Amino acid sequence: MKRLIAEEYKRFEDIKQVREDGSEFWSARELAVALDYTQWRNFTGVIKRAMIAGENSGHDIFHDFAEVSKIVEAGATNKPVNSIEE
Repeated sequence: MKRLIAEEYKRFEDIKQVREDGSEFWSARELAVALDYTQWRNFTGVIKRAMIAGENSGHDIFHDFAEVSKIVEAGATNKPVNSIEE
């Protein structure tokens, strides 16, 4: 059991990002992959439920779930995709 916990911890630590001010965040698109979601549209429902739970707990969801856009490679071209930084 300890080994499983260590592996899961490492999975999330590997995709953690740190801003210049030292605050940590995770990209929702990377979290989706880490949690074995194969389609982004299936993970957006999870994010929406997390946002509702955060709001019900008194958190500022616009601060905790920042919507971002980034450019990714799509074959021979690049395209923008939306994500959430949590």
